[in-house]
Amino acid sequence: MRRVVVTGMSAITALGHNWQDFENNLRKKNNAIQIDEKLKSIEGLNTHLSAPILDFTKPAHYSRKQVRSMGRVALMATRATEVALEDADLLGGEFFKSGRMGVAYGSSTGSTDPIMAFGDLLKSGNMQGVTATSYIRMMSHTTAVNIGVFFGISGRVYTTSSACTSASQAIGYAYEAIKFGKQDIMIGGGGEELCPSEVAVFDTLYATSTKNSQPKETPRPFDKDRDGLVIGEGAGTLILEEYEHAVARGAHIYAEIVGYGTNSDGVHVTQPTKETMAKAITEAMNDANVSAEDIGYVNAHGTATDRGDIAETHATAMAVSSHTPISSLKSYLGHTLGACGAIESWACISMMNNGWFLPTINLSNIDPECAELDYITGDGRTIDTQYVMSNNFAFGGINTSIIFKRMD
Repeated sequence: MRRVVVTGMSAITALGHNWQDFENNLRKKNNAIQIDEKLKSIEGLNTHLSAPILDFTKPAHYSRKQVRSMGRVALMATRATEVALEDADLLGGEFFKSGRMGVAYGSSTGSTDPIMAFGDLLKSGNMQGVTATSYIRMMSHTTAVNIGVFFGISGRVYTTSSACTSASQAIGYAYEAIKFGKQDIMIGGGGEELCPSEVAVFDTLYATSTKNSQPKETPRPFDKDRDGLVIGEGAGTLILEEYEHAVARGAHIYAEIVGYGTNSDGVHVTQPTKETMAKAITEAMNDANVSAEDIGYVNAHGTATDRGDIAETHATAMAVSSHTPISSLKSYLGHTLGACGAIESWACISMMNNGWFLPTINLSNIDPECAELDYITGDGRTIDTQYVMSNNFAFGGINTSIIFKRMD
């Protein structure tokens, strides 16, 4: 089996588009939640909260021809990938057309604006608004396809659309493609753009926060007073590479991916099952050939929903340890859905290399129904560890766990 390392990283988030700005906001305990006037105007919608990215626009050097098939989510994904490729010193290289470089990228859905035109078509027979690129912008695999076309990549393309595990499954597939010798370099990640339709999905399940007058006090993962999640947006990209290939070209290596586990509950679409969640985590540790004691930090899915938090914490206690430090990035960014696995992986690697790990903000009173774990609160924590774990769980009972190893 071949070793897989991370040689480039980038993310576009509501708290910054580089690690320095992002970490500064984490240390200040800033969260990106705000009152969303668009949501406020929708009759029957209970939540008025979201976590938008306010400072992202089309990069000036992207031509009209290059972006005609891109909506906002594909634009964010492509830009995050461009920065990650530059970070890996791969832009303009000979690898793109080699057939040994591929893409694994996901999102819950594509851009949603074109859906309105198709809705008019189906409802009233009116083709106005439907263009040659409408479907390309709205399709669930728009991120992977647009990245592949933009950079001229001729290797494998994996398109993942599994809601909250879209990005983590993409990174897992990218890892396996290299590990088993099918590719030498993979772009892995995920993106999501904010849309009222996605907010409504969770609102109809009574899973959204309705602290509409207190946006900075929510979401509250693992807290007994939590009342649901908040939807955000963003994109994150990791550049994965075969270890010897990376060393041969003198690449900087951020971390090694040593373990990946994924499975499904096979029980219920929206009710998580702790036993199979724990099995996915154990599968990742077995793949990494590490014990529970080796894991120095767990980045939780941590959505701030009752059933999700309770099932996840008990699965973590079953598979890892009640003494392993754990926290949730979603207390800052809200739930970025198809992007969360990539953004959280980026954060895990950066925190592992810097030695400081974020606290879960708004966590004041741990829910007694959650498992007894070492929840990081306060000002965060300094931890010297060689292994960190990032876990994500999605509708359909899809479970993922990724383990990163520090390169000393």
